[in-house]
Order: sequence, then C-alpha cells, then structure tokens
Amino acid sequence: MVRLFSRAHFLSGAVALALFQSSTAGALDSTAAAKVVVTPLASTTVTANGQPIVLPNKNVQVLVSSFEIPPGASLPVHMHPSARYAYVLEGQLQVTNIETGKSTSYNKGDFIIEMIGTWHQGANVGAEPVKLLVIDQVEEGTANTLLKK
Repeated sequence: MVRLFSRAHFLSGAVALALFQSSTAGALDSTAAAKVVVTPLASTTVTANGQPIVLPNKNVQVLVSSFEIPPGASLPVHMHPSARYAYVLEGQLQVTNIETGKSTSYNKGDFIIEMIGTWHQGANVGAEPVKLLVIDQVEEGTANTLLKK
C-alpha cells in the first residue's frame, strides 16, 4: 500500500511538472502567435571607464529606482562604491569623469555600467527630460551614492 501511495504521488508530481514545463515552454515558444523578441542590451565585465565590475562580498541588496532629470539640469559630483546600472528610457545624458575630464553621451536605449569609486557627474544635455531606470547592487543597508564635499 505504501508503495502504491508513493507511486501515486510520483505520478501526480510528474504530471504537474509536465504541465508546468509545457506551459512555460509555450510562453517562450517562437511558434506561438505572439512571438517573444529578446534584444540583448549589454554584455560586459567592465564599467564605463574600464574597471572590472565588483559586487559586494556579503548581504547583497538590489535597489531599483527611476530618475527624471529636467533639461539643463546636472546631478552633483558623486561616486558609487558598488555596482550601478542605468537604462536610458528617454533623453540624452552626458556623464563626465571629473578625474580625467572625459565625457560620454548616452541616449534613449543605451545601457550604462556606471563607474565605481570614481568621481563623475551627469547632465541632461538635451531638450527633453532624461528618464533612467537605475539598478544598484549594494551591501544591505548602505547607500550607493556618495556626494563630493
């Protein structure tokens, strides 16, 4: 009796797994009526200024924010102690490395791997607001932006 009970559980679990796999496979099936399109946006191991990407060693927390920077506005000079990523939803953002003076412009659709431990500043150099989706990876409970005094 115990053996039949175990087989019944095994079979019901196998059926549930098969149904789950077929439903998730259908969601990504390219033959479905509505095709899923995956467009790679970035693949890198270094930041905007060529540093290796370094993540916190313990208690990693992911923070997700949206930024809206009006035309002509500049962010204060700042740095990030941990990894920060930004996706430009709208507008034109110019980021300047304060230490080297080198500037890079980012436009709608660009993905930014921000500098770590380097003073920099962002400015909206376009005629429309800059809208960013920002993702930070920090040690839990810490801020990822330090302002220059």
